[in-house]
Amino acid sequence: MPDAVFALPDSIDLAIVGAGPHALTLVTHLLQKKKSMRGRFLVFDPSGTWMSQWNHQFAALEIPHLRSPAVHQPDPAPHALRTFAERRSNELFPPYDLPGTRLFQDFCQEVVRRWQLQTCVYPAQVVQIQPFSDRRSRFCLELSDGQTIVARRVVIANGGGQPHFPDWVDQIPQYYPSDRLLHSYQIDLRGLQLRGERILIVGGGLTSGHLAVGAIQRGAEIILMSRRHVYEKLFDADPGWLGPKYLKGFWAEPNWLIRYQMIQQARNGGSMTPAMLTQLRRLERDGKITFYEQCQVSQAQWLNNAWQICCTHSAVNDCIRHQRIDRIWLATGSQLDATTHPLLQSVLHTHPLEVVKGLPVVDEYLRWRGCELFVMGGLAALRVGPTARNLSGARAISDRMVAALTKSSLALS
Repeated sequence: MPDAVFALPDSIDLAIVGAGPHALTLVTHLLQKKKSMRGRFLVFDPSGTWMSQWNHQFAALEIPHLRSPAVHQPDPAPHALRTFAERRSNELFPPYDLPGTRLFQDFCQEVVRRWQLQTCVYPAQVVQIQPFSDRRSRFCLELSDGQTIVARRVVIANGGGQPHFPDWVDQIPQYYPSDRLLHSYQIDLRGLQLRGERILIVGGGLTSGHLAVGAIQRGAEIILMSRRHVYEKLFDADPGWLGPKYLKGFWAEPNWLIRYQMIQQARNGGSMTPAMLTQLRRLERDGKITFYEQCQVSQAQWLNNAWQICCTHSAVNDCIRHQRIDRIWLATGSQLDATTHPLLQSVLHTHPLEVVKGLPVVDEYLRWRGCELFVMGGLAALRVGPTARNLSGARAISDRMVAALTKSSLALS
């Protein structure tokens, strides 16, 4: 349920699209820097509440704790989460005090309460952003409830990634039941009965690990297929990317394509935490999961109420072709592309800018060229670096953005 129901004003100084951890981080940093911003911004999210999608995804995949240490959180005070957890230290997991899911959710609600943000989220989705044709930087936001609002400045903070489906999915020759092939974002483990089923999970990242553990707990047998060796890494990107150790060289690089390549190399696709991979290898010894590494699906078809799978290494792994597969789950991540982002189409048309491999080349304040539209998350990666989409990235992005949002001297003329 929405935190509050209120009338939509005709116009607002600042519209923030999305009510996840990035938006929450931005709002707290903004109010810390300039208290007079209170009442001058609105956050738009279909749920009408803070952190709804984040909380749902963690619950649906039964993720016990975050991958980021407790220092990475939405409040401007760096140790706010540690202080909040003083009487709940058993909910900080080794190594590096990784916050338990419930602890982090409770903390975020405390942040919302302490900063008095309960009435900031309007319960509607922004479906279109249309820049005004006059020279003043203003935008008309069209909402899912049919209403519109004019905003002087806009921040895109809703992730924006589209689920990635491998090419072979589009080549499946005939109809199949929709619940038998799902992307990870569509899966909710809590309502599933899986005893006796065999499930193929495609992908070698942490999400595939959570899906495998949850399915095995429900009595399923798992085949985990990844296009390279499953490897372990504590964090998405090396902690050196949180400071000048690596970022100094990244920021000094003038070539945007090379920056993009540095980001890809740093993140290096999906990885498992050491704890997750240890758990899965134990389940492998128990015969509950089989790894097919350096292997990809080449063809899938739905026959006799089951999947028949051909893979690229059929000479080596031909046995999978003759195995009855009840479900396919895709833990294949998401793709960011500003050129196909539904909310950026009109902005790209009226204010074209360079886009490198889907990432926009925004200014140092994460602002679109020629207008007062700002981007958070992965869309800001060419400026911020490989951790842009993480909680640590939310803070780095907010630091840059708040300067432009609070200083009139940094506003576009």
